[in-house]
Amino acid sequence: MAHSEAFRKQRRKLLLTAAALGSLGTVGLLKPEANTAGHSGYFLSLQKALRENGLATPTLVIDRQRLGHNIAALKRRISGDFGYRIVAKSLPSLPLLRYVMAGTGTRKLMLFHQPSLNQVADALPDSDLLVGKPLPVACAARFYQQFATSSSQFNPAMQLQWLIDSEARLAEYQQLAAQLNQPLRVNLEIDIGLHRGGFSDQKSLAGVLTTIEQSPWLSFSGFMGYEPHVLKAPGPTEWLLEQAMARYQQFVDTAEHTLGRSISNLTLNTGGSTTFPLYQGRAGQVPANELAAGSALVMPTDFDVATLAGHQPAAFIATPVLKLLERTRIPGVPGLGRLQTLWNPNHARTAFIYGGYWKASPVSPPGLVTNGIYGRSTNQEMLNLADEVPLEVGDRVFLRPHQSEAVLLEFGDLAVFDASKGKITERWPVFERG
Repeated sequence: MAHSEAFRKQRRKLLLTAAALGSLGTVGLLKPEANTAGHSGYFLSLQKALRENGLATPTLVIDRQRLGHNIAALKRRISGDFGYRIVAKSLPSLPLLRYVMAGTGTRKLMLFHQPSLNQVADALPDSDLLVGKPLPVACAARFYQQFATSSSQFNPAMQLQWLIDSEARLAEYQQLAAQLNQPLRVNLEIDIGLHRGGFSDQKSLAGVLTTIEQSPWLSFSGFMGYEPHVLKAPGPTEWLLEQAMARYQQFVDTAEHTLGRSISNLTLNTGGSTTFPLYQGRAGQVPANELAAGSALVMPTDFDVATLAGHQPAAFIATPVLKLLERTRIPGVPGLGRLQTLWNPNHARTAFIYGGYWKASPVSPPGLVTNGIYGRSTNQEMLNLADEVPLEVGDRVFLRPHQSEAVLLEFGDLAVFDASKGKITERWPVFERG
């Protein structure tokens, strides 16, 4: 029995060791170099500002100067040729939206969540709102129920467009409009190559447009055709974009033929944070008249793409180091941490941080790495680092979010960093989750 138990333990250690070796890298990869650099001057200044402000819990920081830089870059790309609609889910904070609206000169927003829709309608009564995904009709009903108690001057009948993706959903919204005695503007989602739903053939579109035209409650407000696939799908980006816009034009032609009038004055939305730069210089050559973007202004890592090469990361997670150990130890397998270090010297030491397991990657100090063998934690995440990295208990480590829309909601008020002053100058509340 004892022999069997010893065998099982030895086998387990061998399997863990094999897993560790497998995590070290594919055969043939170069052995990593030790990264012993500490925080750059920028992150040292940010760390000092957080300490002076008494922020000792995980904090989401927005860099005001970098945000302004990205706003200016976006404006240069769009350069007045297209309308600009802010994707609010990627910038989920009313003060942040106000800042971007002022910087870009737009009142157009795209919302994706019913509670956020009510918050924006209440707080930004002069906004022009387009719902960015087809919401269940119960969400629309709840919007009007909650809005009825609002004192806002926002006028849904004139300032709000609901997104419709099917004949069945259109029928539900028409029934709701009649029940509420509430006129609805409807924007139709069209499939221009992403294949994520929406109207995909001209015959069904013509029928839906006729239904809207004949309804006493509904009015047609335009199209939304989203096309992030042009950068990701197999094939040349230019060709994929041309195909998407040709498809968009077919829907516009069908609408104008069915309705007997031009729709160029309606909302003809396209684009996204990774694709809006592709439309520079194409005004009048494509059917769309407005572009949407949000994440491009704060630059999470998923948006590190060639089209946004001129943009700067403007959002960081900052969190304190709670514990710092002089070597990396893996429970139950003595020596496995040393084995990891032999391959990658950036596994030599261990820092346990306040929180963790966010959709984010460590960026400063630059040599920080997660440990796939030890595992992840939302409470005290393990990060490894090289021997000479100048990091102490109480110092901050910094991470970049992979996306902004969910991650920015996880930390409470955003801390606004003014690099020119080296200070946290404001706290911006985020959307209520609802």
